[in-house]
Amino acid sequence: MPSTPTLALIALGLVVVIVIAVRVLRSLRRLARARTLVGDGVGDGIGLLKARRAALKVAFAERRREQPARTRANPAYDRRGGGDRRITNG
Repeated sequence: MPSTPTLALIALGLVVVIVIAVRVLRSLRRLARARTLVGDGVGDGIGLLKARRAALKVAFAERRREQPARTRANPAYDRRGGGDRRITNG
């Protein structure tokens, strides 16, 4: 029968396609697992960086509070010279 070799080739082709599909799916699962692990590691690193940044902000804010406030006296409200020297309209 002339159709027997054709059917055999079709069956062999299906087997090859199934084997390739199984290998590709296995590789995709491994890739997804690796991607998850890398994403978790990067997320942890980003979390640590955010925590360090927040700690540095707190430390800098505390250092700024310890220093006395340096302000220049406003001459318009300087009462040491004898009264309020604000300019008024009237």
